[in-house]
Amino acid sequence: MRCRGPRPSLITAADIQQARLRIAGRIYESPCAHSETLSRLTGAQCFLKLENLQMTGSFKERGACNKLTAMTAAQVAAGVICASAGNHAQGVAYHAARLGIDATIVMPEAAPLNKVENTRAFGGTTGKVRVVLHGANFDDANEQALRIQAAEGRTFVHAFDDDLVIAGQGTVGLELIEQNPDLEAVVVAIGGGGLIGGIAVAVKAANPAIKVYGVETAALASMKEAVRLDGPVTLPAARTIAEGIAIRRASDRTLALTKRYVDDIVLVDEEEIAAAILTLLEKEKTVAEGAGAAPLAALLHDGLPAVKGRKTALVIGGGNIDVNVISRIIERGLARSGRLMRLEVRIPDVSGSLAQLATAVAGTRANIIEINHERTFADAGLSEVVVELVLEMRGWDHGNDLMRALGAAGYSAQLVKPGPRHVG
Repeated sequence: MRCRGPRPSLITAADIQQARLRIAGRIYESPCAHSETLSRLTGAQCFLKLENLQMTGSFKERGACNKLTAMTAAQVAAGVICASAGNHAQGVAYHAARLGIDATIVMPEAAPLNKVENTRAFGGTTGKVRVVLHGANFDDANEQALRIQAAEGRTFVHAFDDDLVIAGQGTVGLELIEQNPDLEAVVVAIGGGGLIGGIAVAVKAANPAIKVYGVETAALASMKEAVRLDGPVTLPAARTIAEGIAIRRASDRTLALTKRYVDDIVLVDEEEIAAAILTLLEKEKTVAEGAGAAPLAALLHDGLPAVKGRKTALVIGGGNIDVNVISRIIERGLARSGRLMRLEVRIPDVSGSLAQLATAVAGTRANIIEINHERTFADAGLSEVVVELVLEMRGWDHGNDLMRALGAAGYSAQLVKPGPRHVG
C-alpha cells in the first residue's frame, strides 16, 4: 500500500549542532577505530563507529536524549510514551529515568527478552518507567502506544519520525567527521531512516563529496521501495534476524532525507547478516546485533564495490543481541567454514568397533565432541550400526584428509554438509 502526505521540512546541520550541545555529557562519544582485518577482507579502508558501546547498547539513546531534554515543563509533567522493538525503548527508559520523566514504553510481545528486561532495568527503582507488552510486531505496539497517548495526554517519542530524534542520531555524523576528517564513505543500516538521515545531513554539510550508503534487510526493504515509488509504502510483516531495522513503512520525513542525501541503498539477506555478526565477533571481538552488523554484511558480500579502497566508516549501530541467537550463529558459522562437521560412518555391530573408529578419527587430529550410536532407526543391515559423529576440525581441507584416512581404513563414511537455512 502506498501513501503520500505533504512534503516535510528537513532538519539542518544547525539542528544537529544544537542537539550535540543539548546531549553533551549525557551520551558517550563512541570510538571510530580502524580495522586492518576488515580492510583486508572487504577491500575498503574500514573504520568501525562503535555505537554498540553506548550505555544502552545502541545509538538510539542519542535521539531519545535530545527529544527528552528539549521538552517543555508541561510536557515533562505529562510524561512520555513510545513504541519500540527494543533499542529505542531502552534509550527512552534510560534517559527518562535519569531526567525524572514518567515514561510508558510499549513493546511487541515478541520483542527479544534481553531488550525487554534491559528496558525495565534502565528504569531502575525510580518507578518512572512502565513497560507494556502488546501485539505481534512494532506496528501493533505503535497503535497501542497511540491509544495510550490519546487517553493520558503524554508526549509521543517516535523512534524515527521526529526532527529532534533525527537530529540526535545525526550527532554520530559530527563525531565521524572529527574522528576521520579524510572520510570518503559512510555505510549505515536503515530501519525507519532516522539514523542515516541524521548522519547524511551532518557529513554532507561538512563535505558533500562523502558518499552515504544505506543497507536494508531484504526481508523488509521499506525505504528502498519507498524511494523507488517516490512515496512511503507499507510492506507485509516479515521475520528477520535484524529486528532492529524490521520497519514495514518509512516516514515522509525520513524518505525526504534519504532521497536528498543518501547515495544508494543495498540489500543483504539473513545468511549474510549472520556471517557478519560472526566476523565481528571473531575478528574484531565486537558484539553486534543483526542491524548493527548489516553494514559489514554489505561489504563482505560485495554489495558496495564503490567503496573499494576508500576510507569507509561502518556504523555498528547496536549490540543488543540475545546470547541464544549468538550461540546458533556461532555453531552454524563453524559448520559452514568446516570447523564443525557431522560425519556418518557404518561400522560392524560387534564389540570394540566403536573404539577402533574413535582411534582412527583421533589419528587425523580431529576432536570428537558428540557421538550417537544408532541401531534401530538407521538405514543399515542387521549386522551394522550407523555412528554419527560431530567433530571439531581445522577446516574443509582437514575434513578431506579425514575422509581419505577413514576410507583407507575400510570405513564407509559420509560427510553431512550444512545447507542454506533461515536464521532467526
